[in-house]
Amino acid sequence: MRPGQDWDESMAPLCHSCCCGLLGHVLAVVFMVTLAFAIVIGNVVTLAVFTQTRQTCTPQGYLKVSLALADVMVGVLVVPFSVFTEISLMVTSVPPMWFQGGSPLRAEGVWQPCQLIGPVFAGCTFVSISTIFLMTVERSVAVLWPLHKDMVVTRHRALFLVLLSWASSFLLALAPLFVGGGFTLEYNECSRMCNYAPRRDGDGPMANGNVMLLFPAFDFTLLGGTLAVNVLSFTRIRRYTRKRKLLSGAGHGGDGGGGACPHRPSFSDIKAAKTIGILTFAFTASFSPIAVFVLGNVVGHVWCTFSFFAFWMLAANSCCNVVIYSMRDRHFRRGVGLFFHRDRMAPQNEKS
Repeated sequence: MRPGQDWDESMAPLCHSCCCGLLGHVLAVVFMVTLAFAIVIGNVVTLAVFTQTRQTCTPQGYLKVSLALADVMVGVLVVPFSVFTEISLMVTSVPPMWFQGGSPLRAEGVWQPCQLIGPVFAGCTFVSISTIFLMTVERSVAVLWPLHKDMVVTRHRALFLVLLSWASSFLLALAPLFVGGGFTLEYNECSRMCNYAPRRDGDGPMANGNVMLLFPAFDFTLLGGTLAVNVLSFTRIRRYTRKRKLLSGAGHGGDGGGGACPHRPSFSDIKAAKTIGILTFAFTASFSPIAVFVLGNVVGHVWCTFSFFAFWMLAANSCCNVVIYSMRDRHFRRGVGLFFHRDRMAPQNEKS
């Protein structure tokens, strides 16, 4: 923002009245509040089910809890902060100090909430990607080497990988702030979130936009590895399914031909692998727009409306996992039923 420039004038080049007017802010707040409730409630139920069943005591349970925790942090911290900022913009004529284009002098010496919210969103995104990759590897071991899965994938190894995933993800999220020091975090008028932005105070070094390429490079590397592992797992599942049909057609029965297929994966392992494949597809679909936006932003393109849909499509993915579990996992659906009917069943047991 140039000295003496009015705040409303600075919004004109990027933000149209349909988006930044009163109606646009109201619709954005309604959407954000609904999304926050969906994320928090869905993932809290997921955590409750996992912590009260035996699934938590397995390597896959550790990974699912890690994924749910990352989603809960998005619903508890990231989305509510955007709601607070949008309401502040509606009720006050002066934008908050963390808003895009805010005066560095007014914000000097004051802690900026975006310094926390921005890395939390980026770090939780990286945790989700790395956790889905680990879940895929864990299921592939169960499908490809079913006799060795308990020796290869242990709870201690899974817990160590979960902690490593969280540490490396948040270090990567902080990398643009420390590598070169040319970036800061501010609330973006287009995406309605805390985003990385080049410094405009003139005191720090020039921002190297190539640092931001670390984000899509890391994400697509893990997503590409996840896709490759899924292809191996599904190839093995397809071979096993075809062999089982041949044995069934020869009159040996679906499971009676165990001598010809002695190392077949269990039905639960196959279904879990398919569920993780769906998780991978959903996350890839929700992440791809923001990756395109980052690449375009590095080369100088400003896509205001597209950035809003890209960032919030990624945030909305945080409430998709519980829906996928509900549709695909019979044990999860049973755990949800027991969780909600536990209070009803307790008095009946006491009377009996």
